[in-house]
Amino acid sequence: MSEDRKVLIKADQLTKVFGYGAGKTTAVNHVDFAFHEGEIISIVGESGSGKTTLAKMIMGLLKESSGSIEYKGAPRKLGSQRQRREYWKDIQAIFQDPFSSFNIFHKIDKLLLDCIKLQGLKLSKEEQFRKMKEACSFVNLKFEELSNKYPFELSGGQMQRLMIARIFMMHPKVLIADEPTSMVDACSRSTILDMLLKLRDENNMTIIFITHDVGLAYYVSDTIYIMEKGHIVESGSAERVILTPRHRYTQQLISDVPKIHEAWELA
Repeated sequence: MSEDRKVLIKADQLTKVFGYGAGKTTAVNHVDFAFHEGEIISIVGESGSGKTTLAKMIMGLLKESSGSIEYKGAPRKLGSQRQRREYWKDIQAIFQDPFSSFNIFHKIDKLLLDCIKLQGLKLSKEEQFRKMKEACSFVNLKFEELSNKYPFELSGGQMQRLMIARIFMMHPKVLIADEPTSMVDACSRSTILDMLLKLRDENNMTIIFITHDVGLAYYVSDTIYIMEKGHIVESGSAERVILTPRHRYTQQLISDVPKIHEAWELA
């Protein structure tokens, strides 16, 4: 799939070091990748592998210690607030805990209106209402039932769907989904994945899943990157990496799910 699509975001020797001297930790170590338009990628690894740090670097929330990231064929520029806002129009994220992503003191109406403001759209109140209602409808929520409520008044599943509604409104080029289904039940998990894949199909959006779930990676991804201790130890098509793993760490991850097909179906 990726061969006939343009490279959208690319990293060269990307490295992130925390701390100094004897106490320093290299969380991401000389990582290379090339993500394509409309591609679904999974970055797979256990806790502490560096995958979430890598996601935050791609988002521009953490500055790289060395190496570089290119976006649309040019070095990305995040030096000013204006440049970061422009970048974040195209690069959005859904995190494991949806409640941590919202200001609990702001009502749902404002959280959705902020999406319109970030895009720089000048809309009438009627147009704003229509846009928010349409986004909520996409994720099977009723805006009228959410209006005037605070995030803590919603369930985890509702909040996660609200995050996807924001993505629907923003139409980003890249979505980083960091364990987006780990805090919801199996039914909500399937629904959320279906919504994300529908967004990809409709908007040619690149989706980057950050996950420890080998089953999810296999069933949704075009390409898989395996991370261990800050390194990308293996990458390739989902089918190749999972069915014929070459690196002993990949083999270990898969051996923990010996019947991957059954494990996914029963989840």
